[in-house]
Amino acid sequence: MFKLITNDIEGQTPEITQSLDELAREGARRMILAALELEVDQYVQELHHLRDELDHALVVRNGYAQERTVQLGAGPVKVRVPRVNDRRPDQRFSSKILPPYMRRSPRLDEALPVLYLRGLSTGDFSEALEALLGPEAAGFSATTITRLLKTWWQDDYQAWRKRSLEGKQYVYIWADGVYFNIRLGEDRRLACLVIVGVRPDGRKEVIALEDGYRESTESWASVLRDLKRRGMPAPVLAIGDGNLGFWAALREVYPEAQEQRCWKHKVANVLDKLPKRLQPRAKEMLHEIMYAPDRESALEEIALFSEEYDARYPKAVETLIKDQDRLLTFFDFPAKHWVHLRTTNPIESTFSTVKARTKKTKGAGSRKAGLAMAFKLLLAAEKRWRKVNAPHCVALVKAGVEFPNGEAEMLQSEPAPEDLFTHTPSIFAAEEILIHNI
Repeated sequence: MFKLITNDIEGQTPEITQSLDELAREGARRMILAALELEVDQYVQELHHLRDELDHALVVRNGYAQERTVQLGAGPVKVRVPRVNDRRPDQRFSSKILPPYMRRSPRLDEALPVLYLRGLSTGDFSEALEALLGPEAAGFSATTITRLLKTWWQDDYQAWRKRSLEGKQYVYIWADGVYFNIRLGEDRRLACLVIVGVRPDGRKEVIALEDGYRESTESWASVLRDLKRRGMPAPVLAIGDGNLGFWAALREVYPEAQEQRCWKHKVANVLDKLPKRLQPRAKEMLHEIMYAPDRESALEEIALFSEEYDARYPKAVETLIKDQDRLLTFFDFPAKHWVHLRTTNPIESTFSTVKARTKKTKGAGSRKAGLAMAFKLLLAAEKRWRKVNAPHCVALVKAGVEFPNGEAEMLQSEPAPEDLFTHTPSIFAAEEILIHNI
């Protein structure tokens, strides 16, 4: 407990004993009230010149609304919101700080599904939130949480998956199918088809999340056709594993897109064809190919791998060689982007939390609940994603600048510049062309 000593007007010093949480809530309450008063006063002041035919002000203060309790991260806070009488036609004051009917902080709304994803069951919410936020938070019953989850996830997901993609461009896309268990229904495995893209400014964004049937060609084609129908143009490069269904669908819907096979999946597939005693050495050689400084060095490392294992383990070499060209596509893009383009890790790392959640609860309740859970997790993770390295180069790739072995080609032959400030190098010329095109 803390002792707070305050001086009153007459110089007396009453002693007030409050806990840390009570101090935090009281401070929050006072700050909210001060902000609401300032917001209303500013609104009225800006419109005080508006008068009716009797020279009465059209916008004036109008007392306070009834007291309501708002759930915040610091706990429940009781506030009375000042009101405004705005007599202008079709005009109404609405507080941006505390909108009408708001009972919970948006941050708390975000926290509840995160707690669910982390393994907290709906029946445990009431007890957990009461411990965190105080007795007044005990109203979050299992039924309330279930209703909120349905609103947040299923309704939001349906609106999101039908959103327009007109005007949006994605230079790179990652595609992968993620599987996790469900408890109800005949098919107890959910194949979640996920596509994540990179915008021309370097930002990563979730593009699609759909229920698929074992990553079949038709399932992937349905996803891609829907994206195209909603306005998404073809990406420059698609990154995915060796699943033939996705690549067949991509060539059907976006034949102009280049292909990059995921090295993480390829390494696992090659090692699977070798005995365990040889896998550590083979893995090192595969990484030498994967992290080679240029295409020529990578081809030399592939030749060395083939020479060492082709005689006794031809299937391992065949698994590597058959996708050789598509494994090395990333060499035609900026070197700073190679770390992003070699694998589908942006999708797999995000879904590790979904798998942890479904493992704890022995699977999602249904296919719809599983999709909704994955959707909420992806959208929450998207807010924390950083841009790709050298984000300015993404726009150059979209503009058609070529990057053999990771280096930008000169757009036109010209003598070496004598002065950096009077002769711009090729990469700056490419940026100027891009600006004009936009």
